[in-house]
Amino acid sequence: MAQRLSLSAIIIVLLAGLASLYFAFAAVQGPSGLMRRIQLQAETQELIEQRDELQAEVDSMKNLTRRLSDDYLDMDLLDERAREVLGVIRPDEVIIR
Repeated sequence: MAQRLSLSAIIIVLLAGLASLYFAFAAVQGPSGLMRRIQLQAETQELIEQRDELQAEVDSMKNLTRRLSDDYLDMDLLDERAREVLGVIRPDEVIIR
């Protein structure tokens, strides 16, 4: 003879199944889930690349600043910057546009 489950046993099994589904969903889609972790890793990599680009730009500016300082004056760079910023040319030069 087959035994029937009582109503309370069915409710407990149903609640346990629903709780399992909720925790499985939260583990994948929740605020601390796998999808959020993958998203954060991608954002982290993007920010690291952006930081490296900015650091290279800062290093370049530091180099230019040092080359134009009183301690170390690069005459070629000074000449280039004067031409670019002030529009200075030598009397013996011809400008072709």
